[in-house]
Amino acid sequence: MPQNEENPHGFEDQLGAVLRRTGDTFAAGDRRALVDGALVRGRRRLVRRRLAVTGGALALAAVGLGGVYGGSLLDPAGATTTASVAAAPALGSSAAPGKRPPGENEIPVKDIADVLKAHSPKGTWEFGDLSGTGQSALGVFDDGKGKAAVSVGLYSAPGTGEGGKDQVTCPDKVLVPFDACSSRTLPNGDRLMVLQGYEYPDKREETKNWRAVLLTKDGFLVDASEYNAPAEKGASVTRKNPPLGPDQLKALVTTADWRPLLARLHTVPQKPGGHHGTDESTGTAVRDTLRLKLPQGLDVRSKGGSGSHGYLVVDDGKGASLVGIDVQPSSKSLISDLFGGSDVVTLSDGRKVRATRQPGEKGGAGVVWWNVDTITPDGFRVVVSAFNSGAQYQAATRAEPALTMDQLKAIALDPKWRKVSLK
Repeated sequence: MPQNEENPHGFEDQLGAVLRRTGDTFAAGDRRALVDGALVRGRRRLVRRRLAVTGGALALAAVGLGGVYGGSLLDPAGATTTASVAAAPALGSSAAPGKRPPGENEIPVKDIADVLKAHSPKGTWEFGDLSGTGQSALGVFDDGKGKAAVSVGLYSAPGTGEGGKDQVTCPDKVLVPFDACSSRTLPNGDRLMVLQGYEYPDKREETKNWRAVLLTKDGFLVDASEYNAPAEKGASVTRKNPPLGPDQLKALVTTADWRPLLARLHTVPQKPGGHHGTDESTGTAVRDTLRLKLPQGLDVRSKGGSGSHGYLVVDDGKGASLVGIDVQPSSKSLISDLFGGSDVVTLSDGRKVRATRQPGEKGGAGVVWWNVDTITPDGFRVVVSAFNSGAQYQAATRAEPALTMDQLKAIALDPKWRKVSLK
């Protein structure tokens, strides 16, 4: 999707495209360039993963399998939040060069790499520069069956230990395709998720992404990711599956050898936010209100949501259609950037409305995306989207979404959303 005013994710999309093009320039025979390229892309990915971990409850579907769920799991609604578990797996440093996540100490990358190597199968490793500090390590592992990128990151969960529970909860398969996923509480009270998924939700490439995330009972995250290619993007698949099986991934993230390194992290207590209620309760209220606003004759096939996001997959007898909503109470800073174009309509009460029709952006064949983005003068934003498919990465099931553009506008402009956001 081209970068434009109605695409608040344009920068990230553009960055991803640049990174993919960069990956394509590596010759298969140039081992060092390939490893270094994977490290660079991995560090960028970890930055986004870290944002996902600290951001919120859902976000993942839009970006594939990377940060398991961070911001808008849907993202179809065009939200500008930075939350995704299945935000996609991360590789490399958890912070931009020279910057450290607020309130957290960094760890010698060599120490992280040493634990990673000690709890991996027999094989050879290639790493980039291990002399610095950070919160993660990325290497290219080869057990003789093909090179594969493998990484581990160490983080503090936001708030209390409960703040990271979305990172260890299996994603909704409506939004994120995967072959297998398990999520459970271990005997010692830690929580573990093991996910066998894909780098691309539409599976346009055969790159698999397997991931294990441990949330310790005292509030730390150990996040391991692996691929069946020497880089998450821009490298050809070298093997059928990533090198570590589910049990090996579990053993890697649950080893006690991480404890001394986790102890070096320190989190500054977070200031109380302006939220009323939990992400789960607010998300349920948003989703249930969306259900009440739908026109008659629609059967709900599935539903979900968290924080300010909600979605429903509906069917009027003509095929599945994904409908999503994003409610953002404090978005005044976005008015000039997102609502200054000639396609914006200003209503008598000062609310601004932009309606767009465009192709889907997650790879589903024939998918179209209808979107209504609204904001009040004081920055209360509501975005409603609909697709002609039950999932963005799946082929279209119908010619148009189940809701008309006028129906989407009516839902987005309903004044009840202000009450819902305070629940």
